[in-house]
Amino acid sequence: MWPTRLSRKQEQGRAWEDVALAHLERHGLVLVEANFQCKLGEIDLILRDGATLVFVEVRQRAAGAPVSAAESISPAKIRRIIRAAQFYLQRFNRLPPCRIDVVAIDGNHVEWLRNAIEV
Repeated sequence: MWPTRLSRKQEQGRAWEDVALAHLERHGLVLVEANFQCKLGEIDLILRDGATLVFVEVRQRAAGAPVSAAESISPAKIRRIIRAAQFYLQRFNRLPPCRIDVVAIDGNHVEWLRNAIEV
């Protein structure tokens, strides 16, 4: 599923994305694509929630970090996520309903924030 040569930081990031994916799948979402990359940015996970296409940003911070995982998403990162999602949606003749969620992992606590980034 993942490329074979990853840095240690990338391996850790993918492991947290796997945790997020498992959490979302337990809630009935179905994986469409992982780590979608384009010239405009990256989407960690793309899933279906019924008819809705869900773009997911996964963020992780150690327990007790000064800034929570959700708070660590910068305005620049939000712009890149939105641009990458818009690029991804160009493949559709008819746009499906969609939203951008965040899975915030603080320590071992996983929180799913639906529609966390509004376009």
